[in-house]
Amino acid sequence: MKRFADLTEQEILALAIASEEEDSRIYRDFAEGLRGDFPASAEVFDEMAEEETHHRHMLLELHRKKFGEHLPLIRRQDVRGFISRRPVWLVRPLGLDKVRKTAEEMEFEAARFYAKAAERTTDVSVRKLLGDLAEAERGHESMAARLGEKILTEGVREEEERTARRMFVLQFVQPGLIGLMDGSVSTLAPLFAAAFATHNSWNAFLVGLAASVGAGISMGFAEALSDDGSLTGRGAPWLRGFVCGLMTTIGGIGHTLPYLIPNFFIATAIAVAVVVVELAAISYIRYRYMDSPFWSASLQVAFGGALVFAAGVLIGNS
Repeated sequence: MKRFADLTEQEILALAIASEEEDSRIYRDFAEGLRGDFPASAEVFDEMAEEETHHRHMLLELHRKKFGEHLPLIRRQDVRGFISRRPVWLVRPLGLDKVRKTAEEMEFEAARFYAKAAERTTDVSVRKLLGDLAEAERGHESMAARLGEKILTEGVREEEERTARRMFVLQFVQPGLIGLMDGSVSTLAPLFAAAFATHNSWNAFLVGLAASVGAGISMGFAEALSDDGSLTGRGAPWLRGFVCGLMTTIGGIGHTLPYLIPNFFIATAIAVAVVVVELAAISYIRYRYMDSPFWSASLQVAFGGALVFAAGVLIGNS
């Protein structure tokens, strides 16, 4: 990798041209990834891509005048000092907040690059263009200000925020809640049946661990295979399956871990307390994200959990 201080004026221009082309293509990818759910934000990124393309043409014209047709191949990854970016533009579905934050970082980095490059050049025309581009990048460094212009009116922005919330619920909260409910409730019967049948903490722990891991794997595959998300908007099936399977396992592990305590009665008392906390958390999530009345959700979850708990205790004592 070359040091920025060792670049010639031609290499600085070539690096700027390559950077503008890369940024334009990233903004195009952002626009395509957002177009289905956030068309107004997609239009903003289309405009930003056009602006970066215009900058590239200005730089190409200046390079042609000063150095001819040959353009050296030099990119950001060939020069020390540039931030290595994670390719968030390749991930689907795109998160609106993540895209905006990435764009802000790109504009900030571009503004600093042009300012430093202008300091390094002696040619008046090159220095002027780089300084102008630095100011242009600073002008829309803040994506919040950019997105507040004519395209994203208050009503449009509110609608996009509602869409983002619906997508978050569909892709993360819903599969996570399904998994947490299944893990917290379905593992109660085998765990407490084993506990009251053996009165041995370690045996109860092994049964609870096996039930939690098995339920997590089963629920993960079931959720991943339920639909591909193309019509429902529920996102990538492997992601939903992972979230659902992980939360299922966590839901079961929570009240299993107390049985690492050798004293059976203390372990059981703590496990019951953990179950109460888990059921309260499920009720709150249903109230917060699924628009269920809190007390209604609490009664439903508590009633279901109590039935499964009682089944486990009865079977274990039989």
